[in-house]
Amino acid sequence: MFIFTIFAEAFIVSFIANCFVFIKDFPQYLFVIVPIFLFLNLFAGIFTIKTHNKKLKICYHGSTLLCSFGISIIFSTIYQVALAFKTPSNNYITFIWSLILCLCVSFIVFWNGIICVYLTSTQLGIKIRLMGIICGMIPIANLVALFFIIKTTVSECRFEAKKEQINIQRKNKKLCATKYPILMVHGVFFRDTRFFNYWGRIPKELETNGATIFYGNHPSAASIADSAAYLKMRIEEITEKNGVDKVNIIAHSKGGLDCRCAISKLGVAKRVASLTTINTPHRGCLFADYLLTKIPSEVKNKVAKTYNSTVKKFGEANPDFLAAVNDLTVAYCNRLNSELITPQEVYCQSVGSVMAKAKGGKFPLNFSYHLVKHFSGENDGLVNEKSFKWGEKYTLLRPIKKRGISHGDIIDLNRENINGFDVREFYVSLVSNLKAKGL
Repeated sequence: MFIFTIFAEAFIVSFIANCFVFIKDFPQYLFVIVPIFLFLNLFAGIFTIKTHNKKLKICYHGSTLLCSFGISIIFSTIYQVALAFKTPSNNYITFIWSLILCLCVSFIVFWNGIICVYLTSTQLGIKIRLMGIICGMIPIANLVALFFIIKTTVSECRFEAKKEQINIQRKNKKLCATKYPILMVHGVFFRDTRFFNYWGRIPKELETNGATIFYGNHPSAASIADSAAYLKMRIEEITEKNGVDKVNIIAHSKGGLDCRCAISKLGVAKRVASLTTINTPHRGCLFADYLLTKIPSEVKNKVAKTYNSTVKKFGEANPDFLAAVNDLTVAYCNRLNSELITPQEVYCQSVGSVMAKAKGGKFPLNFSYHLVKHFSGENDGLVNEKSFKWGEKYTLLRPIKKRGISHGDIIDLNRENINGFDVREFYVSLVSNLKAKGL
């Protein structure tokens, strides 16, 4: 259906772009051609994608226009070259006007399409957007850039539309409607804000499938003990204000250690049904050891001071950069493990993931991946695989399509659709399993 639609619209664009000679002989057909052209620029592709998402419809509309533009350029070039040779030397005004019309039509279709996808696509990212801008005026290179843009946006639209249809079909099942609400706890150096969701598109996907979501709202940088104390208050607040007995915690990175401490040492186990840790360094992070031992004290202190003063401006009361990093060392985590005893009534499980190669992760994980691998082998760009395992059940996500899943990918930090790994669906499965356990 998509291929047929594209070629049909490309044919229309090609005809309109090269119809000057036809219009010259039959000007009355302008009353048909102009409305068709306007309709195409307003609604191309919108009726061929099954989605209620307006943003996705606009992206697909733009993708369709760019496809039509790319195909029509080939036909237009052939036609205009043939017309140039066919036109008598004393009548080149016809060719010139034909070329002007062709360029104007192509210009409108292209810019309509490119603006639509640039404004609405999530998957294009900064890299492909910049590639399109830089290569835009370079012959051949601009066509290659256009191909990557179209390929990315069409794949995104199809993927998202399919996910939407799947969620509609299973809506009544409420796969993620657990007995107790979900508390999502972030890792170090991030905060829960309404402007940027640390967990990307995951919470919305869980809510679409029936989950009730809360966030930790704890400090971005603090010792495990201080973070645990804050999370204790947060858990008590959620349970008391919402009339629920317990919460199911899903915690990423250092957040997993913070939660373990709160459960084991601060008496909130009775309010926690389960704890799922995601890429948590239960046995420490050798990268933290490396930073603390190799970087000069004056540099560490300067970085810490800069970080602390910066996040204070965003409302954080007492950030402590060095305390957060120190609590991630191997020695500290080993000592912590000997102290933390999780009550049996709390269901505990862990998830970990590894990258296949450095370029599979975004900066700075593509840089730190080599350092962590040098010290301790397989890792997610920050934490080594041996540090993830904890609890009754351990799930390790290995490299997919030679790319792997980084420390950021596992929480959808970059909102990227990874070939071979649907991060949102993974969490739907994770939470639906909690529901199946009566949690």
